[in-house]
Amino acid sequence: MNVTCVSGVNLLADYLDGVLAPDVRASLEQHVLTCERCQAFLASYQATPTILRDATDGVLPEDLRRSLEEWVRNRLTEKDRLP
Repeated sequence: MNVTCVSGVNLLADYLDGVLAPDVRASLEQHVLTCERCQAFLASYQATPTILRDATDGVLPEDLRRSLEEWVRNRLTEKDRLP
């Protein structure tokens, strides 16, 4: 299989899950070794779960939490009123 940037992007999830056929995995790895764009993309793809965990790990100040809860409740109530 000849992997290109476009086809490689479509294979990344399966690559990271370890479910690619050995020949496809080898082709993807060979492509990434020679393509700086794909190296950068793979690195960002691998870093995304950590970035998301870090971004959502904080504790909201109590007044902001209450304000957001009230906003959500109001939005839900508004939806109930729609015909």
